[in-house]
Amino acid sequence: MTDNKKSNNKKPKFSPYWIYAGIIAIFLVVNILGGSSFNETNPTTPSQFMSYLRDGDIEKVEIVNRREAKVYLTKEAEQKDIHKKSKPTTFLPTASQLPNYKFEFGDLQNFEDDMAQIVNSENLDPKPKIEYKTEQNLWGDFLIGLLPFILLIGVWIFIMRRMSGGGGGGAGGQIFNIGKSKAKLFDQNTEVKTSFKDVAGLEGAKEEVQEIVDFLKNPEKYTSLGGKIPKGALLVGPPGTGKTLLAKAVAGEAKVPFFSLSGSDFVEMFVGVGASRVRDLFKQAKEKSPAIIFIDEIDAIGRARGKNAMSGSNDERENTLNQLLTEMDGFGTNTNVIVLAATNRADILDKALMRAGRFDRQIFVDLPDVRERKEIFEVHLRPLKKSKNLDIDFLSKQTPGFSGADIANVCNEAALIAARQGKKEVDKQDFLDAVDRIVGGLEKKNKIITPDEKKAVAYHEAGHATVSWMLEHAAPLVKVTIVPRGRSLGAAWYLPEERLIVRPEQMLDEMCAALGGRAAEKVIFNKISTGALSDLEKVTKQARAMVTIYGLSNKVGNLTYYDSSGQSEYGFTKPYSEKTAELIDKEISDIIEEQYQRAVNLLEANKDKLTQLAEVLLEKEVIFKDNLEKIFGERLFKTNEVIAKQIDVVKDEEE
Repeated sequence: MTDNKKSNNKKPKFSPYWIYAGIIAIFLVVNILGGSSFNETNPTTPSQFMSYLRDGDIEKVEIVNRREAKVYLTKEAEQKDIHKKSKPTTFLPTASQLPNYKFEFGDLQNFEDDMAQIVNSENLDPKPKIEYKTEQNLWGDFLIGLLPFILLIGVWIFIMRRMSGGGGGGAGGQIFNIGKSKAKLFDQNTEVKTSFKDVAGLEGAKEEVQEIVDFLKNPEKYTSLGGKIPKGALLVGPPGTGKTLLAKAVAGEAKVPFFSLSGSDFVEMFVGVGASRVRDLFKQAKEKSPAIIFIDEIDAIGRARGKNAMSGSNDERENTLNQLLTEMDGFGTNTNVIVLAATNRADILDKALMRAGRFDRQIFVDLPDVRERKEIFEVHLRPLKKSKNLDIDFLSKQTPGFSGADIANVCNEAALIAARQGKKEVDKQDFLDAVDRIVGGLEKKNKIITPDEKKAVAYHEAGHATVSWMLEHAAPLVKVTIVPRGRSLGAAWYLPEERLIVRPEQMLDEMCAALGGRAAEKVIFNKISTGALSDLEKVTKQARAMVTIYGLSNKVGNLTYYDSSGQSEYGFTKPYSEKTAELIDKEISDIIEEQYQRAVNLLEANKDKLTQLAEVLLEKEVIFKDNLEKIFGERLFKTNEVIAKQIDVVKDEEE
């Protein structure tokens, strides 16, 4: 019995494609049968036919469809040597006589006239018979007429199959599954190599995310005490800090179905598609629970909704957001589906999306500090053939404010620089060059610059270096160069102190140092230029922040006009009066002018040292901290010197 069942199971299943193949085969067979009838008749030409007609060899001529002539020979003519090969061959038996020759002619009237002229002139007796026939391939014509309808029916069946494919609820059965979710599924059948070991730093964020994984693996541990599993976690932080990398690690560690997609995957030109995809996504996740849904760049659909219909807001995006809100809040406590989302624009997200019950937790992924940068360097240095004496602590201190993505870029750029120079391993100098390349841009040593412009740039950069050396809270200098980089004609590298809070005197010292370049041009040349654009932009932003955001101005007072939510309630009106606006503008201008005059006074008092430093810079094009120590003596302020000591080796490495 089992053998019979097996043999029955092995029978091929019926497929509708067999019908299509049969129709095509019948069409071909009918065409072959109708066109040639499996008979082969010898071809000839009209001139040869006329020659046979003069010799009296023709018994009958059939004119088919007014364009083809079939020639039948007399029995006597068939015995002649010239016609021995004219006997027709057939593959199928037939009762009717077959023609000996056939040929095509041009105009029927001319052909008949030529035949009549030969018959009359030669006095042929008996005269050859002339018959007219019309032949049709009925089956071929029928199938050719039917072919367009067959194609239409086939296309219709194909579309219907695509529409019904995959089941899907809601609008999931729309044409070509356009309402189906585009999420990529990662489960135990999909190998995800990223783990929490590959995520350097971010200890706090990793703990939060690891706990979410633990919720799904051991839910009883938490629900036994009456607690509920969180429904969502939002990863917030600047670009490049590792939010998506954390999600990849979750996918590799969770060992549960992991749905990954971007916020823009819900956006489509068709109305209702976004909401349909949200429904389909959560339907799939519930079927595979416990599961995790990760929505990257959720601000694409989670932006705050407009307060009225006339604001020009995108109704389709808002419908998608409404569906997302409903699905997230519609979970039962035991569905075991957790939503992870990432964004660097949390301030513009809708308040309803951010509330507890939807995203219960906000995990802030900040820029790495010195210790975390060291760990990130260790991760990205693994695949590189690096120098054995490479100091990772030094590299981490040389990259303040760098994100994880920036550090990965530094490591890759250093390897490319070393390969370009034909080195066998990547050393410290390559990393320093990579940092310079990323921060300042590509060196343009062959850029055309006049001697006067080069002198102005040298004094400008020397002014920055001199003022920063004289001020207590200014960042310690690393190096100064007048080699053009990117869009700038010169650059100065500093190593800023990583502060969590900033005091007014620190901001004022930084502004004074930034204005040192323009002040040096004023002191030396008694002229100013457009070269201080980036410096002016920087100090203007700092001064405006002091007055309008941080409340560090005595005249304006302890007020801030900064809206951290990004959803200003003031509408089209300013949050302050015109009189206050004038006061703010005056205070910003006073702060900048005061620091500019301070820089001018410092440089006037040290004009000879400024000139000496600029001459060294013109000669060498690059100067370092020890060049300033030779001219100005040891720096009086020790605030940042603990970090600055790490920089002393830069000159030796670059030389």
